[in-house]
Amino acid sequence: MSGLKRSNVIIIHPDLGIGGAERLIIDVALALQNRGHKVTIYTSHCDKSHCFEEARDGTLDVKVRGNTLFPAHVFRRFHVLMAILRQLHLTISVLGEISHPPDANEKSKETEISEDSIFIVDQVPACVPVLKTFAGQRQRILFYCHFPDQLLAFRGEGGSLLSFVKTLYRYPFDWFEGWAMSASDKVVANSKFTRGVVRGVFGGEKLGDLSVVYPCVDTDAAVSKDATVVKDGEVLWGGKKILLSINRFERKKDMALAIRAYHGLGAEKRKGTRLVIAGGYDNRVQENVQYHRELDVLATSLGLQTATSKTVVSALSVPDYIDVLFLLSVPSAFRDMLLDHAKLLLYTPINEHFGIVPVEAMRAGIPVLASNTGGPLETIVEGETGWLRDAKNDADWTAVMDKVLYGMDQKEFDRMSVAAKDRVEQEFSLRAMGDRLEEEILGMLARERRPFAGLQQILVFLALSGVALSLLAAFALKAI
Repeated sequence: MSGLKRSNVIIIHPDLGIGGAERLIIDVALALQNRGHKVTIYTSHCDKSHCFEEARDGTLDVKVRGNTLFPAHVFRRFHVLMAILRQLHLTISVLGEISHPPDANEKSKETEISEDSIFIVDQVPACVPVLKTFAGQRQRILFYCHFPDQLLAFRGEGGSLLSFVKTLYRYPFDWFEGWAMSASDKVVANSKFTRGVVRGVFGGEKLGDLSVVYPCVDTDAAVSKDATVVKDGEVLWGGKKILLSINRFERKKDMALAIRAYHGLGAEKRKGTRLVIAGGYDNRVQENVQYHRELDVLATSLGLQTATSKTVVSALSVPDYIDVLFLLSVPSAFRDMLLDHAKLLLYTPINEHFGIVPVEAMRAGIPVLASNTGGPLETIVEGETGWLRDAKNDADWTAVMDKVLYGMDQKEFDRMSVAAKDRVEQEFSLRAMGDRLEEEILGMLARERRPFAGLQQILVFLALSGVALSLLAAFALKAI
């Protein structure tokens, strides 16, 4: 036990939909709530039809605020500006709510909760200086950094002139990101890789000592399996050996590597096997549609037979001769079933910030072949839970596929399976995340608040003035 008293934890997240960052925030809330802390998630958007179950079934206290004045974008532009304005609007609502003391009935229920308020903020740090200045002296702010936003912004489209304009537009926001994060009492990153990038972008001294709190998977929850797929004891697709790739259909995920390496096995060794490429797909997203088409063209150009399925029923009925099966946005239960039957997970992205999919595969006892860059360097142990190879060398990936399919006996596979599950339990479980979070919060409370005064407070005042003017303008536009 960390010795941390029951605390009032307020989590601020911009959009509580379905994604890696959202899953992490849900897990952070669960990890702390399971330890007796009072946890509330504030967000500007949470669609009950498109969010994780814990956010809609009452497991977690989720409050939507700051969503009435500013849209998420303006003509599909100005996303970062709108995100900042929406979060500041949300923060004003949060400050208003926490400034009212609880009534006698509520207070009696919370007598054992520490008077300290712990704010956990992620993705957008705009609210941090405001909270630091106006939320009171007994609060502390922890900022969870997934990756610097300025490195995720795409600035190269539309020619040199538009690129230059975008650079000018982004410059104040890039500066603001680092300045706002520096108001936090503690900054943690999702991996050592991300920590190194953050230090390189913002400077090591500006943000203080950066710690790492890894994302997690719930090792206690039962893995969901769809009984309509295959029954216990039966095999999938007639017992074919499955090589599985799970990722969004985006070019930066480089799933083409999996296709090229699979082709490298040769026709004879591909018999009785199937490459399954499953991932997030939205036909409204142009890149998803284009990249799926590009992958299909690549596979067929290499002489591989392909099929695409959007439902479990159609996936189960694909002909036996199909080499590469594309599964578009498969249900969680079917994805878990694929992991249960796969021989190897192929994780192809380069410099992934963390990468939760390899951890999910290891939880299922499946070895992982991943790029020897980024987060997988921290999750995968070479030769013990998987393999790390150069993503620029297709032959190296083909060699590992060959080894798993034909060079490993069941005893060796079982040994790796046990090692993978043990590693997830020790390093990437909900319990492990809870331990690290409480340690970081306890250390943060034991120290003096990080200084944030003088010119910075003047800048906060100017920022709030700008928000006030924006609010007035928004009201004026609504009145017209």
